[in-house]
Amino acid sequence: MGGEKETLDLADLNVALPAAAAALSATDRAGLVNALKDKLQSLAGQHTDVLETLSPNVRKRVEFLREIQSQHDAIQAKFFVERAALEAKYQKLYEPLYTKRYEIVNGVVEIDSISDEPSSENAAEEKESDAKGVPDFWLTAMKTNEVLADEVQERDEPALKYLKDIKWCRIEDPKGFKLEFFFDTNPFFKNSVLTKTYHMVDEDDPILEKAIGTEIEWYPGKNLTQKILKKKPKKGSKNAKPITKTEACESFFNFFSPPQVPDEEEDIDEETADELQGQMEHDYDIG
Repeated sequence: MGGEKETLDLADLNVALPAAAAALSATDRAGLVNALKDKLQSLAGQHTDVLETLSPNVRKRVEFLREIQSQHDAIQAKFFVERAALEAKYQKLYEPLYTKRYEIVNGVVEIDSISDEPSSENAAEEKESDAKGVPDFWLTAMKTNEVLADEVQERDEPALKYLKDIKWCRIEDPKGFKLEFFFDTNPFFKNSVLTKTYHMVDEDDPILEKAIGTEIEWYPGKNLTQKILKKKPKKGSKNAKPITKTEACESFFNFFSPPQVPDEEEDIDEETADELQGQMEHDYDIG
């Protein structure tokens, strides 16, 4: 980004963060960031020592390069501000298109036929189909998305057929974004909207702090994130009834129960931190 920087911005810290950093709480992360700042300031002091070993002419050139970098950083800061404003502007321009998409997908409006006089064969097909809009639009979109395809299980599909819209919006306090999944009334859960919110430490060089999902109110026996196992009782057992056990299973709806960071730093060893970081990165990629 235009040469080495001595300014202590989050881009520097993002590069410096060890593998376990993404798995830390906000408090722990702040402590780590401060420690890294101290380290970088120490390195800056070493750089000053190096400058003193240079000849006057070379030192003058290096100082001039540092000034160029400062100018670069100031311009970059303006770029981030203008980019955010531009994204907000175009998000408003997208909204009418998203509204039209919703109306067409859910059969709120009808598209005029391309031909004013459809053939008798086409007319017969139209009469045979009572379906409105575009059935299974979002389910199909998710199954053909490179990242989501592996998340959608066959057992999820009947529930995802009730998905009628997905919306995205930026949030400011704290920084991040929110996804909203709108469902028709369905036999699987009570919620009409499932949300997933991502809190970011920094928007320009995103570091995920945490993700929060909706608690799904499943109807009895309809929880797609669990499977019920029935085992026969052991021979000679007084209890003749089958033993029922629930077990977690793969499901897209696990997306709304994101990985949680332990409150105590002592609860995270290196292996756990690496695993948790991988889970959080995957969760962010889906979002």
